[in-house]
Amino acid sequence: MSFSEYISPLVGRLILAWFFLSGVYSYAGQWDVSVQFMALKGIPAPPLMLALALVAATLGGFSLILGYQTRHGAVLLFAFTLIVSIAMHDFWKIHDVIAREADYQIFARNMAIAGALLFLVGMGPGPVAIDSIKSKKR
Repeated sequence: MSFSEYISPLVGRLILAWFFLSGVYSYAGQWDVSVQFMALKGIPAPPLMLALALVAATLGGFSLILGYQTRHGAVLLFAFTLIVSIAMHDFWKIHDVIAREADYQIFARNMAIAGALLFLVGMGPGPVAIDSIKSKKR
């Protein structure tokens, strides 16, 4: 196994985890603004939904960092990303061209991240992961 085959999955997982966990930090730190934005988008029970979203992103993010239950964490983050993208970045409803394009860019980025998460589901965490160490001991 080459060095790149050995280390690339770890670096990819860490970057994806960084994306989600930095979002957790940002949205939790701006709780009131986040709740107001969710209410503006018509999300029911915004404080509860934000708390659930932060828990899902935190659990999924740490799953990716550790490489523990990686496929489950990636599925959780995949579902989370799809739901949030459709609910919060509904660019198809925006009439202003510039605002629609900005929201589309966020939606497209999120779909690319969802694709990377599906790649993790299919290929697994790579050799530098708790999941891989556990499977070698069996």
